[in-house]
Amino acid sequence: MKKKDIVKLSRRDFERAWLESGKLLKKPHHDLQYPRLRFGVGKSHVLYDTIWMIREAYLRLGFSEMVNPVFIDEEHIYRQFGPEAPAVLDRCFYLGGLPRPDIGLGLDKIRMIEEMGVEVTEDRIQGLKEVFRSYKKGDISGDDLVLEVSGALEVESHDALRIIERVFPEIRDLKPVAGRTTLRSHMTSGWFISLQNIHDRYPLPLKLFSIDRCFRREQREDSSHLMTYHSASCVVVDDEVPLDVGKAVAEGLLEHFGFSRFKFLPDEKKSKYYIPGTQTEVYAYHPGLRDWVEIATFGLYSPIALSMYGIDEEVMNLGVGVERVAMILNQVDDVREMVYPQIHGPWRLTDRDIAGMLRINLHPVTSDGRMLMERIIETWRAHADAESPCSFEVYSGEFLGRRIRVEAVEDEENTRLLGPAVWNTIYIHDGNILGVPPGTELDNELIASARRDGLNTGITYMDALAAEAAYRVEEMAVSGADEVEVRSTIARSLSDLNLILDDVAMRYITSRNREIDLRGPLFSTVRGMLE
Repeated sequence: MKKKDIVKLSRRDFERAWLESGKLLKKPHHDLQYPRLRFGVGKSHVLYDTIWMIREAYLRLGFSEMVNPVFIDEEHIYRQFGPEAPAVLDRCFYLGGLPRPDIGLGLDKIRMIEEMGVEVTEDRIQGLKEVFRSYKKGDISGDDLVLEVSGALEVESHDALRIIERVFPEIRDLKPVAGRTTLRSHMTSGWFISLQNIHDRYPLPLKLFSIDRCFRREQREDSSHLMTYHSASCVVVDDEVPLDVGKAVAEGLLEHFGFSRFKFLPDEKKSKYYIPGTQTEVYAYHPGLRDWVEIATFGLYSPIALSMYGIDEEVMNLGVGVERVAMILNQVDDVREMVYPQIHGPWRLTDRDIAGMLRINLHPVTSDGRMLMERIIETWRAHADAESPCSFEVYSGEFLGRRIRVEAVEDEENTRLLGPAVWNTIYIHDGNILGVPPGTELDNELIASARRDGLNTGITYMDALAAEAAYRVEEMAVSGADEVEVRSTIARSLSDLNLILDDVAMRYITSRNREIDLRGPLFSTVRGMLE
């Protein structure tokens, strides 16, 4: 069954389609099996690069790392924000779950199970009832329900899934119900919970930091707002903490990223968990950007909010938006493009990327074949301009256990051994793949710019054609054929030059209206024969 047929079947019978999909697995090529399969060095994401740098900066400043709670009961928002809590909760995500239903097993459902070809006995019915009772109580997880039903009715799992789908719609039609637990919308909500448990267990001062995700129910995501972001937050806890501690920490942290000057301005938001007049915005000047940018916020936690958690000490909190720092350092205007380039970013392949996807297709695989390829190139270079008809010996002797003779020939009169395009070299320039001749007399504007600014792949037409010729001679020797002739006339496409381009690069080039221009006369012929 083909993949498209399985997808179509899944709309009628998911379990059967899922089982059929296992038959699509193929034994991989020998080189793609472990331990021969290898992976090189990967590419990191700019966001996590920034997280790592901030983390390193905090550690250098003497802060210890902590993981704060992600799941926050709405009660904590009321403790921290007081009357402002309902407005804050409006931007929080509430967690919901599917309620466990009461599942009845009347005569009508038993009859439906029988009509599906299942023999129903008293023991099986009792077993099924017990499964549903355990499921309701939470003793059986949803992941295991199909398996447990399968065991109770003594049927295959795909039959159990069909029974659940068709006989018990109360499971299929479940709707999620929200509870009182929210996803952390700002790191402060987690800090209060953590400090409640440790503030009196360690000697002061406490210097802690946490870099983790927060979730905010924005009305919409745009170039500067995401519904999930990373907060790089820290606290300093002591019997007395002056506001200037926030200034010192901000300066020490941001100097790590090359920011050189700082301004501290009152924040008009005035969050209720800060002492009035202490909430401060941090602006930093980056010499590379030549501009002042808002980069962080700090303040002293309100004694009212701290008292809700039994904390008598003073606490300075500073928060840095990781995405904000990454955007500034990398001069990105759209946070969606930076965080999710695979979704929101433009598709970009560099010339080097494209060059890495262009390769010679047929290439000799033996040491004898590679030696022959070099002999072909040497002969062509020495006699390329010889007038035809002509013939030049490339090699005569032992080759893969046989005696062979190989010649470079041109049988037609009044021409030369090789056409002029064999000297061309392939360049990649601005997404174009171009055959660039050694002289400049045939240059157009694109070729001239490629010669000046493009990426030289190091692949010449002569290299690619010689590789195919040597490969075909290898085939002749292995198969026992008497002779082989490899002739190339006019280059119009990649395949004419024994080249292959990855489909990804081809899609990129065509979607960007770039060119693959490799045209040119080749007129090369190599003959191989057994002696």
